[in-house]
Amino acid sequence: MNVEQADQARQDPGYRRTLVELLYQLADDELCLGHRDSEWLGLAPDIEGDVAFSSIAQDEVGHAAFHLERLHELGEPDPDSLAFAREPTEWRNAVLVERPNGDWAKTILRHFLYDVFDDVRTEALLASSYRPLAQGMAKIRREEHYHLLHLKMWVIRLARGGGEARRRMERALSEVWPEVGGLFSWGEREVELLRHGLIPCGSDELMHRWAERVKPVFREAELRWPGMPPAPELQGRSGEHTQDLAEMIRTMSEVYTSDPVARW
Repeated sequence: MNVEQADQARQDPGYRRTLVELLYQLADDELCLGHRDSEWLGLAPDIEGDVAFSSIAQDEVGHAAFHLERLHELGEPDPDSLAFAREPTEWRNAVLVERPNGDWAKTILRHFLYDVFDDVRTEALLASSYRPLAQGMAKIRREEHYHLLHLKMWVIRLARGGGEARRRMERALSEVWPEVGGLFSWGEREVELLRHGLIPCGSDELMHRWAERVKPVFREAELRWPGMPPAPELQGRSGEHTQDLAEMIRTMSEVYTSDPVARW
């Protein structure tokens, strides 16, 4: 049964609790990566890359804001408090997206792998029983399409460029792959998410769909397929994070924490 609005979701505590968990995952992934993207402002290797990453960062943070607003409608704190005032253990992002950018090759490869995942996840959530989420995902997916085109171009360009570019891409692959598997987890409430119709498929199916999309790009880029991503050491969906997240939150919230009640 579809749920058409927040008031209806709030009448079912089990449904609401499970939906809230899902929305935190979505918001935190996007907010983390959006912030990391913003760190490239003025530093990308060319003007096109600089403009593109600025735009992508804005989109990712905007998508995070959408999910934070849905959380507020369900009775969670206001979006600014959620973005800037939570402890790291309260965040539900995958560990992969909280890591520092590294060099351009690592940034591109990490972002490409995430964006393929995000497109697969977004496509799946078009069928979510929570209609405000499904409707928002339709708009978000249109924007993410252009991110993927840009990042695919860069993956192929760097990997097939030879020399230093190729070496850096191969190094990036070995560095990011151990944490890619954390993306696909639906967290501790996967069974409830499926039962309530909030998601249409489990984590294994999500990874399979993702791999079928990534493998052709790797072949075109002449990159070795390392095999399916292993289970990560830290479960970000369960609040297990690195010091990188704590430092990122501290940086993001510096202005907010100077006067949390101020209106900027």
